[in-house]
Amino acid sequence: MSPTTEPGPPGTSGRAQHETGRGADPSRWWAPLLGVASALGAFAVAELVALVVGSGSSPVLVVGAGVVDRVPPWLKDFAVETFGTADKTVLILGIVVVLALAAVAAGILETRRPPWGTVLLVAVGAVGVAAAVTRPDATTLWALPTVVGVGVGIMLLRTGAARLRAWRSSALAAEDRATGSAVPGEAPETPLSARREREALDRRSFLVFAGLTTVTALVVGGTARVLSAGSRALTAVRDAIRLPAPTGPAVVVPAGADLDVPGITPYVTPNDEFYRIDTALRVPEVDPDDWRLRVVGLVEEEVEISFAELLALPLVEHATTLTCVSNEVGGDLVGNAVWLGYPLRDLLARARPHADADMVLSRSADGWTASTPLEVLTDPGRESLLAVGMNREPLPLAHGFPVRMVVPGLYGYVSATKWVVELKVTRFADDVAYWSTRGWSERGPIKMSSRIDVPRAGATVSPDAAGDVVVAGVAWSQHSGVAGVEVRVDEGEWEPAELAETVSADTWRQWTWTWSGPGAGEHRLAVRATDADGTVQTSTQAPPAPDGSSGWDTVEVRVA
Repeated sequence: MSPTTEPGPPGTSGRAQHETGRGADPSRWWAPLLGVASALGAFAVAELVALVVGSGSSPVLVVGAGVVDRVPPWLKDFAVETFGTADKTVLILGIVVVLALAAVAAGILETRRPPWGTVLLVAVGAVGVAAAVTRPDATTLWALPTVVGVGVGIMLLRTGAARLRAWRSSALAAEDRATGSAVPGEAPETPLSARREREALDRRSFLVFAGLTTVTALVVGGTARVLSAGSRALTAVRDAIRLPAPTGPAVVVPAGADLDVPGITPYVTPNDEFYRIDTALRVPEVDPDDWRLRVVGLVEEEVEISFAELLALPLVEHATTLTCVSNEVGGDLVGNAVWLGYPLRDLLARARPHADADMVLSRSADGWTASTPLEVLTDPGRESLLAVGMNREPLPLAHGFPVRMVVPGLYGYVSATKWVVELKVTRFADDVAYWSTRGWSERGPIKMSSRIDVPRAGATVSPDAAGDVVVAGVAWSQHSGVAGVEVRVDEGEWEPAELAETVSADTWRQWTWTWSGPGAGEHRLAVRATDADGTVQTSTQAPPAPDGSSGWDTVEVRVA
């Protein structure tokens, strides 16, 4: 006796018994796939509509941006610490997984318990619409891609589910006829061949529909992605830009700024290795021909400049190390570059801020904001720049092209606005910035820090022919400058390291120390810095939130 004809408990019908067989019910395997195919169609259409409405209105991106906006600081720190600059990719993948699970559930529900699959899609769409219309740079049209996409997804799901239910019914009917069971509403003499033929037709109808839905979704979605690849066109525009030479002295990196130590961080960070931490899930695409910067707020005269006008101004070059407030002790969310730009103090002087203003709220093209003390931006001794160049080339797209802010001595979340389009002169008492509303401090001066690059934590080292081991790394105290670095082994005495040359107090410095005659076994190395004012780096351990991490970087190594 086959598995589908085994007798069931008293009172159960042959239909109920057959539904437990693997071959009798195609919906068991095809309903989840139907949900996924319908979701693919929904997202493909949504991406196509987003081409017209605006690239930022893509459902996945607006939901992801909403998640970023609402995560608590501790979760942001965890994501950055765990995934580093891949945090956005992980977030997008997480959203895709959640949506895929919702699609599977919708396919099963719509096939087995209609219309609950439709209800689930409507609920998912409502979340997408809410996320779209609450973005700071959104219009009501931003809801359109989600609405149209969900509408198409529901149509595909309901149509496919109806065909799948028909296939399921005919498959069970054919199984019943093979076992001699009666099928309600059908003449008992209906031959098995007729039922098999009906099952084949229903199967073909569903599979053709599901296959066409999937293929069409992939084609439409792929086309939308190709058409939305504005970054490639913008890259060509960027590559064609020729930056003017600085009006003042060009930055000259001393030969002694880069120590000849394998594994040490280079003094100037290459653009493609520079850390990127921001809230933009998709890099804003700002055409320099369309870019405008407005200086508004508590000013005597509002100012607006174009990219061409900015390039015509007397630009200066300055080397500045940037640091992310999320950087852990010993972390790598810090980098040094040579920047070309126009002094922000000169631009603000044209606007003539009011005497009671104390803050500039800078706004990015995607709506992100930062609060920077006005006194810092107008300080004649600090090269705060409206930057257009990074390491002698136009800003990379991911680092703020065409224009960004670079402010020495402040963490990026209160100063380094990328894709900047507005400077609002205001007061801390009247305005708050993006991260200031999420538990982070308002002003964010960078804390002095130092890091051991060589040897790496957990490394096994062997002394050289002279019995020495080289220890090296970088230290920074932006806008104050590093005057000294010390290293100690285990709980021994602090010993001075040798400092490399540097361009200015606004950049980090490499350092090296010779560990003479280390004993075999496990050891702990620690480093601390001293700034130009004689302040010694604190040993107090603090997490990044709310105003930056602190403490000494230590590494455990083994001497063989």
